[in-house]
Amino acid sequence: MKNLIVILFVGLIGLGAFAQDKKVAKIEFKTDVIDYGTIEKGADGVRTFEFTNTGNAPLIISNVKSTCGCTVPKKPKGPIMPGESGEIEVKYDTNRVNPIRKTITVISNAETPTVALKIKGLVVDPNKTSVLEKKEKSMIEQ
Repeated sequence: MKNLIVILFVGLIGLGAFAQDKKVAKIEFKTDVIDYGTIEKGADGVRTFEFTNTGNAPLIISNVKSTCGCTVPKKPKGPIMPGESGEIEVKYDTNRVNPIRKTITVISNAETPTVALKIKGLVVDPNKTSVLEKKEKSMIEQ
């Protein structure tokens, strides 16, 4: 009986030591939401999500995809070594006048293999007045 307890105890200690040696990449973003705010039609739609590999193994981003063709993400080409930083560039088509609500999915070998990033904002056309502005102008003119 004592031998069985000793064997189990040694096995648990060995398992704990083995778990600590496991190499794993971890991706940590500075922010997971970028707010464009209100921008004009045709403005620069490029923004960057910055991240760091806080793990102890190389981080490999295998895929970055968007919910629609109006948003084009660009992933890093090579592995990101432990402690190093990288960027995911996102370009939104600002010729589309409407609210921005898009999700970018990042797939990697990290401890959390799938991460959802979001962009939001509003693209306006400065040459067009809104219905509310037209109504206010007509009330002032009366």
